[in-house]
Amino acid sequence: MPALAEVIAALEQAYPPELAESWDAVGLVCGDPAENVDKVLFCVDPVDETVDEAIADGAQLIVAHHPLLLRGVHGVPADSTKGRLVHRLIRAGVALYCAHTNADSASPGVSDALADAIGLTVLGPLDPREDGVTGIGRIGELPAPEPFSAFVERVANALPRTEPGVYGAGDPARPIRRVAVSGGSGDSYLKRATAAGVDAYVTADLRHHPAGEHLAEITEVPALVGVTHWASEWPWCEQASGVVRAAFAGNVDVHVSTRCTDPWTLRATRTEH
Repeated sequence: MPALAEVIAALEQAYPPELAESWDAVGLVCGDPAENVDKVLFCVDPVDETVDEAIADGAQLIVAHHPLLLRGVHGVPADSTKGRLVHRLIRAGVALYCAHTNADSASPGVSDALADAIGLTVLGPLDPREDGVTGIGRIGELPAPEPFSAFVERVANALPRTEPGVYGAGDPARPIRRVAVSGGSGDSYLKRATAAGVDAYVTADLRHHPAGEHLAEITEVPALVGVTHWASEWPWCEQASGVVRAAFAGNVDVHVSTRCTDPWTLRATRTEH
């Protein structure tokens, strides 16, 4: 049974902390590096639901994509939302480790997992770092062109169900072959996707004005596929669990949470009379 420090070392080999953005908070949030680990839960969000799941399953470690304490704090009192989670984790003997933008930029990383789920062959990063291999987002290709309407259905069937679902902006008949993807909030890379000459761009948290301005460009621009933030990053959990599974085969039990922690739980459309 490996120590927590050994599990962290395996994760940081796959997702080097130096790849994290300067504003990010990655690494061990709580837990004793000397304690042994035999069960790990992988999830997108470190929230009550996933902490409940880890404790119920007897996991000693949660590996989450999103940081619990992204912004600086001066305390973690138990009567605050995040402080309560920290206290629960410590009392239950559950460590928390977060791999955020380092997992986004790593190769393979979050966007590789999203591309793979959709059925793309990855060609390279959307926004490459100096090494040309790591970086945010991925550019990939489908095995053969398909209409945009079919591609939107492909994305919907590839990702876990959420109430908002998947939405597209573009000509339903447009042939789609070359695609850019970016797990998480990606409308800041719209110009990158256009410059890459892709037919479609899949990302989360597309905002009204950036998307509208993108679609209004005089030159041809990629069609847009919007998904929820959680759904776009959930495929990474299986990828990350594979890192630990491979490093400690037979000695660590890994589990990917299937609890939907997307905040949107209801959807309604106008009823026409």
